[in-house]
Amino acid sequence: MAELDAELDHIFPSSVLPPSWAKLVVGFVSLVCFARSYDGDFVFDDSEAIVNNKDLRAETPLGDLWHHDFWGSRLSSNTSHKSYRPLTVLTFRINYYLSGGFHPVSFHVVNILLHGGISVLMVDVFSVLFGGLQYTSKGRRLNLAPRSSLLAALLFAVHPVHTECVAGVVGRADLLGALFFLLSFLGYCKAFREHNKEGTHSTFWVLLSILLGALAMLCKEQGITVLGLNAVFDILVIGKLNVLEIVQKVLHKDKSLESIGVLRNGGLLFRMTLLASGGAGVLFVRWRIMGTGPPAFTEVDNPASFAESIFVRAINYNYYYSLNAWLLLCPWWLCFDWSMGCIPLIKSVGDWRVIALAALWICLIGLIRQALCSEDSHRRRILTLGLGFLIIPFLPASNLFFRVGFVVAERVLYLPSAGYCMLLTFGFGTLSKYTKKKKLVAAFVLGILFINTLRCMIRSGDWRSEEQLFRSALSVCPLNAKVHYNVGKNLADKGNQTAAVRYYREAVRLNPKYVHAMNNLGNILKERNELQEAEELLSLAVQIQPDFAAAWMNLGIVQNSLKRFEAAEQSYRTAIKHRRKYPDCYYNLGRLPSLTGEIASKLFQRDACLSSF
Repeated sequence: MAELDAELDHIFPSSVLPPSWAKLVVGFVSLVCFARSYDGDFVFDDSEAIVNNKDLRAETPLGDLWHHDFWGSRLSSNTSHKSYRPLTVLTFRINYYLSGGFHPVSFHVVNILLHGGISVLMVDVFSVLFGGLQYTSKGRRLNLAPRSSLLAALLFAVHPVHTECVAGVVGRADLLGALFFLLSFLGYCKAFREHNKEGTHSTFWVLLSILLGALAMLCKEQGITVLGLNAVFDILVIGKLNVLEIVQKVLHKDKSLESIGVLRNGGLLFRMTLLASGGAGVLFVRWRIMGTGPPAFTEVDNPASFAESIFVRAINYNYYYSLNAWLLLCPWWLCFDWSMGCIPLIKSVGDWRVIALAALWICLIGLIRQALCSEDSHRRRILTLGLGFLIIPFLPASNLFFRVGFVVAERVLYLPSAGYCMLLTFGFGTLSKYTKKKKLVAAFVLGILFINTLRCMIRSGDWRSEEQLFRSALSVCPLNAKVHYNVGKNLADKGNQTAAVRYYREAVRLNPKYVHAMNNLGNILKERNELQEAEELLSLAVQIQPDFAAAWMNLGIVQNSLKRFEAAEQSYRTAIKHRRKYPDCYYNLGRLPSLTGEIASKLFQRDACLSSF
């Protein structure tokens, strides 16, 4: 791909940076982008995955990590999220041990360093994707596309959509998954070093890449998709398969199809069998570990997946894809959560938003056409690999194979963004080839790098505290009830009940079935002695979600304040029915004047016993 690389000479002259210096520059820039988040707090999901996760503490046996989900719940539980990432949790536990407790700085520093290391690895990955595999006589791989790989790696390092993964501690799952993903890909490439005879491979490196893919999956589920990318790379780059040529010969029943070497290549078939068998085996073990099947999500998590009409589901899924593409193209409007009404459903083709998904497919079809039909084999290969890196890691989040628990999530774009950066670099090289205003192209590229770096710094500041993070989402997703709920909760924790009530009311208005907002609002109204409205809200909450133990207990407290002792007793007992280990509820039940002294004494003893754990 020397031609594309030469077209980027006006941006990065070949004499400027040797390979080691190029990696140092990429690593340094990646650290600068997100350094601002190093002393941030634990925010949003960090509380449940880290602070409240007993798997991080020394008293929890290490073996339990292999039977628990990412949040510390048993995988066999019906309430488990089924997110199985034991290696990520293990790194959290090591962080906790080395830092002597829940000190967020050490957790954040590890995330920043991981992103730096991944960005450096991207230089090697892009050099393979752009320049192919060629080795010296000593078995050392040559970088035939130094400028292309440097630009693509810089674009990846400074992409603002990565902020959630880097600045949010739970994003480490995506970072570790990406790290092993890239190591698996580079390991697969090592199976074809030049000292091997043409058409042969190192089975050891193929098996090692499968093992690294399994490790990637133990960090984040989408890591296993590296096996699919390895297969595509093998077929297109190692096997030099021309998909269009084969399709044409099949359609015309051309007998020369049998002469295509790649179809008679036993080595390729053996490697594909290894990849398929390894992937199937890993997925089977993963499914068995899940125990009770896939997790159960609610309509507020992913409303399109609950739509009765197949047409509505399909059109909204495609709209979600277009939003993900827009986040890669213009990562300015970023939000910690895109659920709960943030993106209203498209219910007819008359909705103007269908223009977005039409634009997406026009672009994709154009790229696929070039990837298949271009007479330039290098162009075909780069576009196909770029699309592969963009699409394959995104498949687990696409809703195509199973329902996912989100609408749009910036974290799942961490790996696919590498494919986008590759395609963007190819576009810059092509633009330079056909324009005389090369300095203008150079200024545009450098401008994008600068703006994205600035945006990373700004967004990293948003992730430093929950207050900044939640408030930053108000302008991006004003229809998201969860955003208003989290702003209200943050205000309530700081003692600003008046403002908290306002945001809780807005959350309930946006989502009339938002039981957690009702419960918190009812609590504040109870403390302000507005008991009638508090009882109405809490009664509605338990009516919507009958197993909501906290709301039942709070309802009992309100009923007790209203001197309705029998109703309060019933509410307390219902709360205990749904949550056996509930010391606060036993204590409140024991204080009811309607209970005898002996019964109350037993309840207080039960409370003391549970509180000691």
